[in-house]
Amino acid sequence: MSEGAPEDVRMIADGMLGRLAKALRMLGFDVAYDPFIADSELIRRAKEEHRVMLTRDTGMLRRRGLPRHVFVTSDHAGEQLGQVARELGLTFNMRAALTRCTVCNGLIDRVPKDSIKDEVPPYVFRTQETFARCRGCGRIYWRGTHVEHMERKLARLTQ
Repeated sequence: MSEGAPEDVRMIADGMLGRLAKALRMLGFDVAYDPFIADSELIRRAKEEHRVMLTRDTGMLRRRGLPRHVFVTSDHAGEQLGQVARELGLTFNMRAALTRCTVCNGLIDRVPKDSIKDEVPPYVFRTQETFARCRGCGRIYWRGTHVEHMERKLARLTQ
């Protein structure tokens, strides 16, 4: 594993960084995110779970005893991603992309097509061959046009 690989860096994002959290999850990074988390809970979880805290909250910076953190300066997800990558030495590996649920952060595993027949629309079942399920929330993923859109978005974000 190289330093900054998705399996090496765990993060937690404050409520102002939902798009960044989703982008990092799409790239395979473990990013805890709760849009309603209180500052004290964010700090506690970052420390207890050994996560790097990502924040846009200037008031947070005045607190003593902060865990390792990145103060994100931009309002734009692409710029935020670039800053976090630079400051944490992250490397983006497209093989790790799309291995985490963008909704709950759980890992995604391939599942046999027959096992999800009653859980996806009939058209999707007929036209798709590969399916995956989130270990956390059970959400089902398949390689539809949304994956192509996400791959293009990831390519733009990682340039």
